[in-house]
Amino acid sequence: MPVARVLPILGLAHLDRPFDYLIDSDQDATAVPGVRVRVRFSGRLVDGFLLDRIEKSDHPGKLGWLDRVVSAEPVLSPELASLCRAVADRYAGTMGDVVRLAIPPRHARTEKETTPEPTTVVEAPDLEAWRRYPLAGSFFEAIAGDGHPRAAWQALPGEDWPRRLAELAAATLAAGRGCIIVVPDQRDLDRVWAECEPLIGDQGVALAAGLGPTARYRRWLAARRGAAKLVIGTRSAVFAPVTDLGLVVVWDDGDDSMADPRAPYPHPREVAVLRSHQERCALVLGGFARTAEAQALVASGWAHDLVADRPLVRHRSPRVQAISDDDRQIARDPMARSARIPEVAFDAARSAFAADQPVVFSVPRRGYVPSLACTRCREHARCRGCNGPLQMDGNQRLSCRWCGRPEPTFRCPECGNTKVRATVTGARRTAEELGRAFAGVPVHTSGGDSIIDEIEPGARLVVATPGAEPVAPDGYGAAIVVDTWAQLDRADLRAEEHAVRRWMALAGMVRPHGEGGRVVIVADSTLAPVQALIRWDPVGFASIQLSERVELGFPPAVTMASVDGPTQVITDFVEHLELPEGSDVLGPVPLPPGVRPPAGSAEWEAAADDEMDRILVRLPRKHGRLLAQALAAGQARRNTHRQTGPIRVQVDPPTIG
Repeated sequence: MPVARVLPILGLAHLDRPFDYLIDSDQDATAVPGVRVRVRFSGRLVDGFLLDRIEKSDHPGKLGWLDRVVSAEPVLSPELASLCRAVADRYAGTMGDVVRLAIPPRHARTEKETTPEPTTVVEAPDLEAWRRYPLAGSFFEAIAGDGHPRAAWQALPGEDWPRRLAELAAATLAAGRGCIIVVPDQRDLDRVWAECEPLIGDQGVALAAGLGPTARYRRWLAARRGAAKLVIGTRSAVFAPVTDLGLVVVWDDGDDSMADPRAPYPHPREVAVLRSHQERCALVLGGFARTAEAQALVASGWAHDLVADRPLVRHRSPRVQAISDDDRQIARDPMARSARIPEVAFDAARSAFAADQPVVFSVPRRGYVPSLACTRCREHARCRGCNGPLQMDGNQRLSCRWCGRPEPTFRCPECGNTKVRATVTGARRTAEELGRAFAGVPVHTSGGDSIIDEIEPGARLVVATPGAEPVAPDGYGAAIVVDTWAQLDRADLRAEEHAVRRWMALAGMVRPHGEGGRVVIVADSTLAPVQALIRWDPVGFASIQLSERVELGFPPAVTMASVDGPTQVITDFVEHLELPEGSDVLGPVPLPPGVRPPAGSAEWEAAADDEMDRILVRLPRKHGRLLAQALAAGQARRNTHRQTGPIRVQVDPPTIG
């Protein structure tokens, strides 16, 4: 087989394919499929991966020679190469970009090390806790029998989900197959690894971004060489080269951290779905809440529900009370009045403190007073110099958050009023006010750069931003969610879904109602997201979200692509696309709030002063592959014609606006 089929890592859409090179006899032993190589392409040496060796090339011209084999380590297995190709096609990207996400940078000295063989024998774990989910027994039987079941798992309120994931992994390894667990962030990874290590010993590794390139590559090689049958990590771990893969688990797939900021912006949930299909392995999408995308898989019959019976759900859930922001009774305590907390919430907190239990207050912002508005007309307070938002420090002084200019004499340009109010009070300010209201109770603030992982038992008051709530060993006695409108009123398609996910994750840390656990949410009880929390019905809410998106034509009911960049550039790009029949083009419109151009791109930096817009293209889901092909062809055409101007193409972008 004297011909090597090589994928050069070029990052150009029109060159996203293998090229053939001749192999020198000296390279014959090391030039095996999957190794890193260097080849000469268009007069320069570039990195690449050897995909295959063939007897004869169909290229009519003269072939170049393989320059050298960089490493004899076959890091790109046929299964991983097939997955990378499928992901690139799904997201209208290049295979080279996906390979860069899937395979960490090489560390030569680490490759030369011998990977020790594991010594732990993994025993089948006790699955008694899983019996609370009626279909769990058949799910584990299918895994043990080399089956590939797919399930959307809704964890019970108060469920010890890291322990349940560890049991899933141990059961898979005990059956002789490999497992991958993907979690949103480092805190979740640490919790799951702490539960897995006693069960699987040295049969697994944790791939964390903070390890450093050497340690991360060493652990990645352990998985590739078969020494590690379990890999736990964040989003890129879904590509881990686990041999004989039997199960992929994605926990909390709706978390913002799951969205990859690098092209082609794949979501680990979709990568896991592709991998489950290609490698015929089991799949679990778990969480306290459920995304519309996961519900679409269940509704189509591709996956099934893994949920507990309703009587048990009601028994395990805390008591949830919704208090309207308009009709609430403000606590009689004058210290509490400024904290925006209804009296029923203070009663719940006092009852928990009396029982020596911790209480958590969830606020949607960190800091002191993140946003200010006129007390009379509610117009946002802006700087007179740069029109940036004003902020207030602990001494009640106003200044601009953008340029730092002080504002000693504020006057509203709309109504002439001179007083401001907080639209949302931050965690630190709320903690100060609650500390005065509950004198003698220790107060902790968790959020931003100072996140607390766990608190000690006993009466403690925690003020945390969503997702930063520390773990209480025996559960919280009460949880109070304030300023809910800041989450629900976001101009985002997924605003309600994100709110329900965060509320259920918080409520899942509260004790059952039979043990006095209470959740007070300051929101209108008639709203669908609030009702989902009160009834603890994530599946029903996800079904509603899915039906609404089907009616409105939004993902996952359709495949939607966003094209971002300067107006003229993206307009020309879309006009020259050969879109499939039935495609719907929307825009251009300004980029949604919070969406920023990719960092580190010279083209984007050069166009920083230009007006950035977005065009949306959508097509029925069953034809989504055709839309991705059209977008990839459009990018290839731009490269071929050497068209300039920054552009970003995302399939099913996380933020639609």
